[in-house]
Amino acid sequence: MSTPGSIAEVLELYERRGAEHYGEDVSQLAHALQCAALASASRAADELVAAALLHDIGHLVVDHRGSTIDEPARDDHHEAVGARILAGLFGAAVAAPVALHVTAKRWRSAVDPDYRSTLSAASNLSLAAQGGPLNDDERARFEAHPASANAVALRAWDDAAKDPAAATPSLRDYEVLLTALARTAAHT
Repeated sequence: MSTPGSIAEVLELYERRGAEHYGEDVSQLAHALQCAALASASRAADELVAAALLHDIGHLVVDHRGSTIDEPARDDHHEAVGARILAGLFGAAVAAPVALHVTAKRWRSAVDPDYRSTLSAASNLSLAAQGGPLNDDERARFEAHPASANAVALRAWDDAAKDPAAATPSLRDYEVLLTALARTAAHT
């Protein structure tokens, strides 16, 4: 799979592979749209809405078709893959929370004893593959990162965006936002 290098290619990727599931009751596209809708409802900055929409783009680039919830989870480092793609299109304001959204799950697991019980079965499996709760040194590094607060917000929307009945805007409803953010990033 080639890496998307434009907004049109990102949208096409979601249109082509977004119907795939990843161990949850919603498709990749439904999850992305719900996450972005939750960010918008929280009055997040445009960059964070875009990060919420595209946070799992790495899953669509890394071919993991055929994996199921019953199969042992493996870490595909989708957050790093996605952040590289998004940094080139939008810059750090979009890419950094994406790069840290898995670490934010590990951080929440370390600081909130009840958090893991709120995760879906698939998310608990992937947490184990991703290294489990952060240790004290990892926690301190994460907390010191300038994008950690945005990553924690993204993580909360990510965890909540798994409702098969949720109504959301369409993918194309975000095209103007994504295009404007890409133009801004190109001029900085």
